Amino acid sequence: MVWLMKPESVPEKILVMFFAIALFALVVGLVLAVVDRPKFPKWVPVTGYLGPALVLITFGLLWPGILTIRNSFMDANETAFIGLDNYARIFTDAQFLTVLRNTLLWVALVPTVATAVGLVYAILVDRTRFEKVAKTLIFLPMAISMVGASIIWKFMYEYKPKEADQMGLVNQVLVWLGLEPQQFLLVPVLNTLMLIVVMVWIQAGFAMTVLSAAIKAIPDEIIEAAKVDGVTGMRLFWWITVPSVRPAIVVVLTTIAMGTLKAFDVVYVMTGGQFDSSVIANEFYTQSFNRGQPNIGAALAVILFVFILPIIVYNVRQMRISEGER
Repeated sequence: MVWLMKPESVPEKILVMFFAIALFALVVGLVLAVVDRPKFPKWVPVTGYLGPALVLITFGLLWPGILTIRNSFMDANETAFIGLDNYARIFTDAQFLTVLRNTLLWVALVPTVATAVGLVYAILVDRTRFEKVAKTLIFLPMAISMVGASIIWKFMYEYKPKEADQMGLVNQVLVWLGLEPQQFLLVPVLNTLMLIVVMVWIQAGFAMTVLSAAIKAIPDEIIEAAKVDGVTGMRLFWWITVPSVRPAIVVVLTTIAMGTLKAFDVVYVMTGGQFDSSVIANEFYTQSFNRGQPNIGAALAVILFVFILPIIVYNVRQMRISEGER
């Protein structure tokens, strides 16, 4: 049975796959067989349906989370308790302060710009002749993985001396304009902004989709009444459209903000966090697995959780308020 624990050949891996599927089917069958009997008390089916999920959440999420919090107060060997030293280092060391600054830039710019682009785009193409094609074009980046999008944009930012043929489209445009090509990914702060552009490009399609649905849900009577009162153009946008889709805007902003805080792929693929471009999620990986500092990585993970928690709470609260208004 050694092959079951550590399959090496292709046939062994296939057997392990089928064994896992069969085991899953057996467990599900047993659960359904037990809970689908009317003679059992009510707590039995409830336990049968929720029990496995609670066990998985406990051992796959809660327990690792508790260990992470514990390790954030330990030394690099995870043997000695050092209190808040790891957090003190993060909030005083210049390298980590740069990481925190970059993360704040990401959270401030990506949700705001992506939501604004998605909202304006949704309004411009709403009920136009080419609406479906236009929406498909901006939504396409959502179908690309983060790694794939990062590779695409890494080629877009590719640098060559001015006298050489440019591979990167962005630098080629600069050369056409008579400007010097730039090493976008090597210059601190500028490289962070260039990475943010990639994330905005990916998330704008999501924002457009949600906000377009919200715009179409605005009753025609409200729009017609506003136009009768002489409200058109930008006044119609600010006084009617934006207030009407405010709940959707909040959902989009908070959802993109949570995804942005966890952004890892874009930074890792395009710069590896070098040249002062790292963010918390990338630095957590670097400290934990590359630099042998799991205690610092754990502290960064806790800080990331603390940053995300208020956004989740606010989002849940807004959803409850929205449901209460219906």
